[in-house]
Amino acid sequence: MDTHDEKTARVADVPTAHRRAAVIGGGVIGISWAGLFLARGMDVVISDPRPGVRDQVLAGLDEIAPALAELGLPTENLTARLRFEADLATAVADADVVQENGPERLPVKQQIWQAVEQAAPAHALLATSTSGIPATAIAEAMRQPERLVVGHPFNPPHLVPLVEIVPGERTSAQTLEQAHAFYTALGKKPQILRKEVPGFVANRLQSALFRECVHLVAEGVVTEAELDEIVTGSIGLRWAAAGPFRTFHLGGGPEGLPHFIQHLGHAMEASWPGLGAPSFDEPTVALLTEQAEQAFGDVPVSELAARRDRAQIALMRALAETSGTSSNTSSSTSSRTHTQATQA
Repeated sequence: MDTHDEKTARVADVPTAHRRAAVIGGGVIGISWAGLFLARGMDVVISDPRPGVRDQVLAGLDEIAPALAELGLPTENLTARLRFEADLATAVADADVVQENGPERLPVKQQIWQAVEQAAPAHALLATSTSGIPATAIAEAMRQPERLVVGHPFNPPHLVPLVEIVPGERTSAQTLEQAHAFYTALGKKPQILRKEVPGFVANRLQSALFRECVHLVAEGVVTEAELDEIVTGSIGLRWAAAGPFRTFHLGGGPEGLPHFIQHLGHAMEASWPGLGAPSFDEPTVALLTEQAEQAFGDVPVSELAARRDRAQIALMRALAETSGTSSNTSSSTSSRTHTQATQA
């Protein structure tokens, strides 16, 4: 059982205004959010009408508990504050936060949020985990669209720090502030986007890179396994320590990004039209499937996920120890010379 000190630490993790959470949808994202909320001392109710959802959620929480523990969060009796309620209106009736993770279908989300708005308390933070549908579209059916905001995590939410907070056209500044404060209290690194764009930012970047990955594999330049090794041994490491713009700013030497663009930017731009434009046609899908089986098929997905999580946690710790945050580089990087421009 938790000690008194552990219980006190849990409850202190989140403000009193955000003590009770309703998680709509008990799939992978919903389970991840629920686990983080519970580990941070919140009372959580999961609303999902599917049969067998309780067993699915409990099994999922068991799977992610080790990662939560590695993050330094208490996981003993993790489900003591968890309950299930299939009726949506009842589930959100006393919620301080509603985190929706329903199907990525606009009519479904509009229906959910109409019901939530009618039943949830006036003070509740209303956030959707949608990975691409604009809050403006989802909120069209709401009486108070200013209350809805996108709180888009990067999977898995209990582990990866980023949460993209994306306002709709009528989302209020108060809602944005409330969302930012809540996710920050959870230990996340929320980023408020300045405008809506399909797919938001992280997924657009991921999609752009993956498009070229598919092209290179489909063209026979590399295999999937070889490409993964290239990414994790180069830009994956580099961008974990410094994002693309800071990386190329450093690549410009003492004169920074302007020098990089002047000397290497035009050559990079000239290569853009030659980047691939693959499609998931039958031959491409067959090739990708075959190579995935060869590269990863002998290890269960659950074990691959556990390995990924352990590596992610180790990387996050190393970055934090080096620089204080996972987005900064060490001070020694600034001393690199102008010769980096030829290596960027």
